[in-house]
Amino acid sequence: MQSLRQVYLVGGAVRDMLLQKLACADDSALPSLSELADTPFSVHDLDYVVVGANVEQMLAQGFTSVGKDFPVFLHPKTKEEYALARTERKSGPGYKGFVVDASEAVTLDEDLARRDLTINAMALSADGTLIDPFDGQSDLKNKVLKHTTEAFAEDPVRVLRIARFLARFGSDWRIHPDTQQLIDEMKSRGELQYLVPERVWKETEKALGEDNPQLFFETLTGLDIFPEIDVMRGITQSAEHHPEGNVFIHTMLVLKQAADLNFDLATRFAALVHDFGKPVAFQQRGVLRGHEADGVPVIEAFCDRLRIPNKLKSLGKLTSDHHLRFHNIFNLTPKKIHKMVIEDFNAVKNPERFKQFMNACRCDSQGRGETRVNKPYPQIDFGLYLLEGLSVLDTKMVVQKAISAGKTGVELGEAVRISQIAEIKRLCNEHPQTPLI
Repeated sequence: MQSLRQVYLVGGAVRDMLLQKLACADDSALPSLSELADTPFSVHDLDYVVVGANVEQMLAQGFTSVGKDFPVFLHPKTKEEYALARTERKSGPGYKGFVVDASEAVTLDEDLARRDLTINAMALSADGTLIDPFDGQSDLKNKVLKHTTEAFAEDPVRVLRIARFLARFGSDWRIHPDTQQLIDEMKSRGELQYLVPERVWKETEKALGEDNPQLFFETLTGLDIFPEIDVMRGITQSAEHHPEGNVFIHTMLVLKQAADLNFDLATRFAALVHDFGKPVAFQQRGVLRGHEADGVPVIEAFCDRLRIPNKLKSLGKLTSDHHLRFHNIFNLTPKKIHKMVIEDFNAVKNPERFKQFMNACRCDSQGRGETRVNKPYPQIDFGLYLLEGLSVLDTKMVVQKAISAGKTGVELGEAVRISQIAEIKRLCNEHPQTPLI
């Protein structure tokens, strides 16, 4: 490593250390690169930039080349990423339309200038000196997301990233007006149409895992990235059942509740898409009745377009189709409960998916403003009670008895179905919260 004299920690690690210092009112100096492992800061994904070096020098030092579009290497021991300083020049539409220069002549400031936001364009030298050519530290203090240079507008993915940063940092942060103007100009020029599905979903998946995922979608509203969500703003709801307002407001509250309860990605996704059918129902019939089934093909197309994993697509479609039934589960007949729990969700064999569905339904019920957010949702306890009872039902014995009675083929499956419905009826009758059925 002796020949690599200009090595700098860059990007998110520097930003996050400074954020932690601000949160703790810590006036101590930043650590040197050799002291990072022994600092109290919680930082991940340590990325380094090497200035004044070339590919041959990196390989000679034992680094492994992993970059496809530009020179990125893995350290021979730590496996951390080291990239040669580079500049990027726009050469075509979309996020891949760039010419990269990673020559030894590229300076650190030139490398930092290509980064999206000022808070991500800081570097830490080997001795712990902060290099901050775009005053990112001030923007951290003022909670402002501001572009580094006009080159921000050359990469449409940066629009998704800035929305994701809001989802991470929270509603007390804001986008700088000049940066917002750049985003609006990118839309008007059609630059956002070059966003590829994989990148949209990658950023969306990350945003869904943040503390404020609703801010991601609120920030991107009107940019035609998520038309299924944009259209929700114009759909009003019954004030009796939805005092919070229109479908968009409701959906964002549902998603926020899923995050506040620390539910997993699948549950948050189901919370996001559960009412995708309301705009369709309103446009076709002037009412929201029937939106549950209307949402299924919308979710199917949404997931196919963005290439969202089938596991999430399946849960989203089931949640759309069944969430009102589950809200009303105490009044369903055993046959209807069986249809939902066993036939459609296969909950005994796939209990995790059914629990994710129930949690999404809880968020739907509670995502209706401050007066509803802490409202009890006993349907989950009842659902778990049914699931436990059905899980211990000895279906093998039911099949054996059916065979002994001379039944074969589809008759065996029907015998199991009848026994499950009978068990549901018994469980409902014995549960104190359900009326006798």
